[in-house]
Amino acid sequence: MADRSLHGTRPRTAARLELGRALGGALLAPLRYAAHVPVRRRVLSEIREDVHEGAGVLSPLPTPEVPTDRPLRILIGAAEASGEIHGANLIQAIRARVEAAGGPAPEFAALGGERIRALDVPTIADPVARAHTGFDGVLESLPYYVGVIEDTARHARTVRPDLFIPVDSPALNVPLAHAVRRYGVKTCHLVAPQYWGWAPWRVRGYRRAMDLALTILPHEPAWYSRHEVHTRHIGHPLLDHLAETPVTRPDERSRVLALLPGSRRGVIQRNLPWMLDALEPLRKAAPDAEVRILQATDEHAALIGELARDHVVTFASGDLHGELARARSAFAVSGTILTDVLHHRLPTVVLYRFSKRLESFLYDHVLTTPFFASTNLLAGSEVLPEHGFRGEGPVGLVGAQVRDAFLDPETRARASKGLEGAARRLGPPGAIDRAAAHALNLATPPGATGAPARA
Repeated sequence: MADRSLHGTRPRTAARLELGRALGGALLAPLRYAAHVPVRRRVLSEIREDVHEGAGVLSPLPTPEVPTDRPLRILIGAAEASGEIHGANLIQAIRARVEAAGGPAPEFAALGGERIRALDVPTIADPVARAHTGFDGVLESLPYYVGVIEDTARHARTVRPDLFIPVDSPALNVPLAHAVRRYGVKTCHLVAPQYWGWAPWRVRGYRRAMDLALTILPHEPAWYSRHEVHTRHIGHPLLDHLAETPVTRPDERSRVLALLPGSRRGVIQRNLPWMLDALEPLRKAAPDAEVRILQATDEHAALIGELARDHVVTFASGDLHGELARARSAFAVSGTILTDVLHHRLPTVVLYRFSKRLESFLYDHVLTTPFFASTNLLAGSEVLPEHGFRGEGPVGLVGAQVRDAFLDPETRARASKGLEGAARRLGPPGAIDRAAAHALNLATPPGATGAPARA
């Protein structure tokens, strides 16, 4: 339950307290890591079991008692473009559920950008625009984000929303949740962060920040339950965007390899040349194979053309799912693209090349999950070969696996079986509508009517 004893906290004080909390956490991180080292093996064993056993059973949908004598007041928090998409969809889903229940239209406010403002929702701040411009140094960025927390706290103190729904972005949204709870505002996070993957000690602060966390991967409810975080499992929101896209399976007559080097400029620069060099075993074994570099847009077409100028490849953009449906297998940088690849059941080799020593150290010494590829986490086993490394890495091994995923019948059959299992555990579309139901249920406990008390 939110702490209702601090309604008099000044918004500026609330923001400074969250800044102090964040700085304190950063200073204590080395000590917390040191305490984590002796138990890492046990933690890894537990999460391995969670991943293996997670069935992805959706939580039963509640029937919220939406008040009919006043509008609900809901605050949405989106800090990045992907979160804003989910936030905008959630606003529409909540409006639809409230209207169906006979309640007055909810009064929304938000942190977000143009997508949310297009829904006639006023915004307190626009961290999405800030994210688009790239990250400044930590010290240069602090005043802006402390200001966002202060403005959000001021809104919470003045308006007293029934609910704050932060979307993704725990680095900003967890401090925001702590801040608004000082004014008795309930918090529901879409989606629960992947603390199970690394730095799991952060879950203690998260438990205090969130009244409810919505999980999207099948192993997450068990992990969060063990850490006493209240959750509901809704399935993956990305499937909502795929609901109208037919599921396909690779045509064995296809000779197309889908090469997916990432969607950001730096990621493409780091990965594409290495991936092209790793294709040598495939070129020798299948000289008729057509390598198609796929992108959702043509934003990086010139860069890709320059990086691939010495290779026989084709660039394609726009019709991502049409291209994936025509492919025989894939070679991909790890990321959300794996959900799209899974939709087409493509045997795939997954790559993640680290750019910094710290990333490599975290992977080797802090990561507490057996896999980083989302498909493998869904399947509970290494359905897709995955490789995380810094530097040159196992180019020969990766190249051989790309060849086998394209040509070897046994490799392809194993992948096909595992991909079907992963898709079943991912669940059906409709995650955002399920999120709306659980959020409304938190905002409107049984018997709650009228406006919330104001200090």
